[in-house]
Amino acid sequence: MFLSVFDIFKIGIGPSSSHTMGPMVAAARFLHTLKHGDWPRPTGAEPAHIRVSLHGSLAFTGKGHATDKAVILGLSGETPVGIDPDRIDDLISRTADVKHLLAPGFEAITFDPDKDLEFDYGPPLEDHANGMVFSAFDAAGGLLLKRNYYSIGGGFVADDEELAGISDGAGQNAEGTVPFPFARASQMLEMGERSNMSIAQMKRANEMSHVPGLAGEGALDAELDRIWAAMNSCMERGLRNGGILPGGLKVKRRARELHDKLQSEQGANALQPHRIMDWLSVYAMAVNEENAAGGKIVTAPTNGAAGVIPAVIRYYLDHCIGASQDGVRTFLLVAAAIGGIIKHNASISGAEVGCQGEVGSASAMAAAGLAASLGGTNRQIENAAEIALEHHLGMTCDPVAGLVQVPCIERNGLGAVKSVSAASLALRGDGEHFMPLDNCIETMRQTGLDMSEKYKETSTGGLAVNVVEC
Repeated sequence: MFLSVFDIFKIGIGPSSSHTMGPMVAAARFLHTLKHGDWPRPTGAEPAHIRVSLHGSLAFTGKGHATDKAVILGLSGETPVGIDPDRIDDLISRTADVKHLLAPGFEAITFDPDKDLEFDYGPPLEDHANGMVFSAFDAAGGLLLKRNYYSIGGGFVADDEELAGISDGAGQNAEGTVPFPFARASQMLEMGERSNMSIAQMKRANEMSHVPGLAGEGALDAELDRIWAAMNSCMERGLRNGGILPGGLKVKRRARELHDKLQSEQGANALQPHRIMDWLSVYAMAVNEENAAGGKIVTAPTNGAAGVIPAVIRYYLDHCIGASQDGVRTFLLVAAAIGGIIKHNASISGAEVGCQGEVGSASAMAAAGLAASLGGTNRQIENAAEIALEHHLGMTCDPVAGLVQVPCIERNGLGAVKSVSAASLALRGDGEHFMPLDNCIETMRQTGLDMSEKYKETSTGGLAVNVVEC
């Protein structure tokens, strides 16, 4: 089993990896299949009209997560990594006004967002909570091509065949395609003991053997530095920007004001030991306020949980003795290794397992990354991830008004605090502990299966329906 660090950490836009980036990717995939795919093409028939329906969580919270805008952007040839956020409103307005798409490589295709983009509030598609159906028709209204896509968390997208492969264990890289093909934490620890290598060293070897275009260790380091630079830039924007977040809840950005207060404090207030938790929270909140505003973001492993890992890396750099850029690279490699194990054996999607799969996974990844950067053994690193994940079990995903704002922004701050606590506890021990990480991941998966749909990113339960009426 292999997921690259660059699969886990993808540069894109907010506010959601599963509800914004995923649908944009799915729309682009449908366009590519329509143009280049191997499907029966009636002679002379050209696509003249496209319709899209959104199902399950994508329907219930799609407006708040800008899923409709994401589909339009994807059908217009835009990608999450390439889109200029400043152009989004103009592209959406143009499509609404002219009621057709200007997709690259196609003649104008009819698409009226008010009629051709359906939010289906009925039962979700059978195979996944985040389903989309894309259909293309000829000028006479005949169906040319129909495809189902599923946004499976973290910006990952699967079609019917790919989703079936994931469900039955196929579609994963066969053992032997990378030097250390661990699919479980127990395998990771065993391989580390046999090879006398750290988790970061094994993950680095896997990346070098699998990721195309990496011409040596320096190239890998440069790409890891690019990911951290994008995370840090997002954080810095969040620390500079103020005002009210979009969406109608009138949530005030707080990161800049809190950051200014922390910087200005002197004397006794500056020496309070609990103040370090405020730094962690403000770092995370800055990222997630940018995400909520639709800015450039790095999935870590999702957009809704994107603040935890950057906050803990910034904490490491700004507050830990002996911190270095090499330590940041170690952090990212180890965090990605843990994230890949969680995604392979459970889920990082709030629509599948609740926020335990988003902030819980991010907190486990960050705890492992910090423990590794501070010199922890492989077993201490695995212990750190387990502690952090264990204490997010059962966490619901219940965003108010379908927006990635309440409780999501603060929740990232608390996830970062838990990460540091988990890493510290693990480093105080010898790596021996009662509950293995694999068992904790399986518990998270089972808990997600048992969790009511009301609490899995549908905004039909929990905090989403217990809002103060003004």
